[in-house]
Amino acid sequence: MSRSNTAARYGSVAKTFHWLTALLIVSALAVGYFAHQAPYEDSAQLAFKATLFSLHKTIGLTAFLVAVLRILWAFTQPRPKLLNGDHRLEALAAETAHWVLYGAMVLVPLTGWMHHAATTGFAPIWWPFGQSLFFIPKDPVLAETLGALHYVFMLLLVLTLLAHIGGALKHAIVDKDKTLQRMLPGTPDLSDTPAQQPGHTLPFLGAATVWAAALYVGAFSGIFAPAEGAEPAAELAEVASEWQVQSGTLGIAVQQFGSEVIGSFADWTAEIAFDETATEGTHGSVTVTIAIGSLTLGSVTDQALGADYLNASEHPTAIFTADLLAAETGYIAEGTLALSGHEVPTTLPFTLTLDGDSAEMTGALELDRRSFHVGDTMTDESSLGFGVAVTVNLTATRGQ
Repeated sequence: MSRSNTAARYGSVAKTFHWLTALLIVSALAVGYFAHQAPYEDSAQLAFKATLFSLHKTIGLTAFLVAVLRILWAFTQPRPKLLNGDHRLEALAAETAHWVLYGAMVLVPLTGWMHHAATTGFAPIWWPFGQSLFFIPKDPVLAETLGALHYVFMLLLVLTLLAHIGGALKHAIVDKDKTLQRMLPGTPDLSDTPAQQPGHTLPFLGAATVWAAALYVGAFSGIFAPAEGAEPAAELAEVASEWQVQSGTLGIAVQQFGSEVIGSFADWTAEIAFDETATEGTHGSVTVTIAIGSLTLGSVTDQALGADYLNASEHPTAIFTADLLAAETGYIAEGTLALSGHEVPTTLPFTLTLDGDSAEMTGALELDRRSFHVGDTMTDESSLGFGVAVTVNLTATRGQ
């Protein structure tokens, strides 16, 4: 059999690309479905779920690369003519589905890859590349949009595949022509004569219309709307403070399956009393109140806020109360952190740069999640690390 296509038959390369692409797409869809359905109530279940998602992503990226090669090959080859080209509507539908499938074969895995690149944590791709894309920042809002696009395109891919399979079976069972046989291994009997072919413009425009309709329906259904968290973040009252925080970040980082997952709390307050001229060692005090529901933590945000972890519904705030003390280098905030219903003695070393009534503070510490009974079912540190790195950066001004 010839490697190249002719006007009457597909060559061996086109057939190989066709069936390899089909195998990869069906495998990715099946693994993705089971990955979403898999529970994650303990370390073993979470590890299995992550394995399924990694397999899904790896197959998907493979499908993307194969699809690109298939399309490049197709553009160098003549395309065998339709055997039912004189059935104008049916031929137009078949050609339209052909263009929709070409788009889906690229856009479904591409948006999945981009979603992975925009998200931190959970289920790495197993290829030695692809964990990030230089043009995709780590951004939870962007990741959410890309995830929605991936889902919409996946649905369109499934529907078009079903139509494609249905059309192939119709050719074989009802029309009894050689359309399906031309894509099977071997050389078909070409006694069937290709009929007059539809033009290229209408099918391409039809495919573009289908894609636009899919995006419109997706937007109309609300799939692109920002996802609501399991629990709304607690509304924090304003605090009267000697030092007023002007800007700052409160970040955390955890290790999951050997990868760092970085997040931050969007809503927190700090009541700070500080006197740099104190001579007794104690320079003041601080009370930090954190809205737990304001956490974003990559792809595992919902899991982190759930009942087995930070339990935001039962414990909507965390409070760190401490004295500010001089240290050999810099300062320490020594006190207690109340989190998830548990109070644990906590010390935060920090550096402070003062410029009159302005201050810049940077601090970091590591907590052990087990001290607060966060993720007690996750006993395997290779699945979810015990340590939680906390970083604090802020600028503040002293009130007059």
